[in-house]
Amino acid sequence: MLAYFDCFSGISGDMTLGALIDLGVPVQWLKESLKSVPISDFELSITSVSRHGIQAKRVHITSEDNTASRDFATIKSLINNSPLSLDIKQRSLEIFDKIADAEAVIHGCPKEHVHFHEVGGVDSIIDIVGTSLCLDYLGIEKIISSKIPLGKGFVSSQHGKLPIPAPATIGILKDVPVYGSGIPQELVTPTGAAIIVTLAKSYEAIPEMIVKKTGYGAGKRDLDTIPNVLRIIVGNEIKGKFQHTSGYKTDTIMVLETCIDDMNPEIFGFLMDRLFKEGALDVYWVPVFMKKNRPGTMVQVLCRENDSEILIDCILSETSALGIRYYHVKRSILAREYVIVKTAYGEIQVKRVIEPGGNVRIIPEYEVCKKIAQDNNIPLRIVYETIMKSFSE
Repeated sequence: MLAYFDCFSGISGDMTLGALIDLGVPVQWLKESLKSVPISDFELSITSVSRHGIQAKRVHITSEDNTASRDFATIKSLINNSPLSLDIKQRSLEIFDKIADAEAVIHGCPKEHVHFHEVGGVDSIIDIVGTSLCLDYLGIEKIISSKIPLGKGFVSSQHGKLPIPAPATIGILKDVPVYGSGIPQELVTPTGAAIIVTLAKSYEAIPEMIVKKTGYGAGKRDLDTIPNVLRIIVGNEIKGKFQHTSGYKTDTIMVLETCIDDMNPEIFGFLMDRLFKEGALDVYWVPVFMKKNRPGTMVQVLCRENDSEILIDCILSETSALGIRYYHVKRSILAREYVIVKTAYGEIQVKRVIEPGGNVRIIPEYEVCKKIAQDNNIPLRIVYETIMKSFSE
């Protein structure tokens, strides 16, 4: 089961837990499961609230536990000493580990001695362990997230006034695509950041999927401009599934383009190598005529959306281009897989392609054939022919 975290209004621990409960996790089951964690008595209650007309689940946690602060070693002990399954323990500790790493850098102390304040109370332990329990109950195997919006301003903490996003939050979000929302509120908490960084495989637009259900979890505040909810969409991922009986499938990729007429042409070769290394699916140099009839080169790159930002950075840093055009395109591609063919040169990996109508052909990899030709001092053409004959036999 695939889950898409649509974080248009940010993410926090209680928003995540509320959205997962809204997807169908029984509250009583969750309460009983959480009681296995050795902490003081707590009460978990769920209410339905409206955020700009959207009904969402709001999580409330009360506890007699007055421990406002715990270090990482204590939290690890609490979770490890519970009878929870190994997978749930590991996932919960991975989330806390992200917070501990960020706090250790900020405060300059060993990770084990990091003192949790806001995230050390019962509510954050319940949010994180509860999220792990809910994901297991719902059978969610893969999570993809939208890019993460950040608020602005200041927030009060045990350490005094801190800028938004809080230092721990922005530390956790290292290497994650974010954007400024302009909203003067804390949209992403350290707990929310740690949850999504631990769980998400990528950060992109909603993937191709068959939607089964949607859950909404409400944040504490009711924002003026947008509904303060986290939306989680679950369903079946469309991956490698044929969309046409003719033997090909469709997907969506991105095209990046820019035109250059004032750059040393030697740079183009280096640029192409870098683009492929950073994940480009294909790269083209297209002759064009530009302003004042100057000859130039259009750089056109095909890529997956989650690779687009690093490829744009690559083009803008390596070339004289001042901007990039980009857009989504649909493509139809033949089904293909890699198979091993036994040949006179040993076992060779080739691409097996299924054509419309069911015919099969293979495509040997150029670099593999090139190495064989060089090592054996034979024409490249002979290598191709030998591999093709071995496959047909």
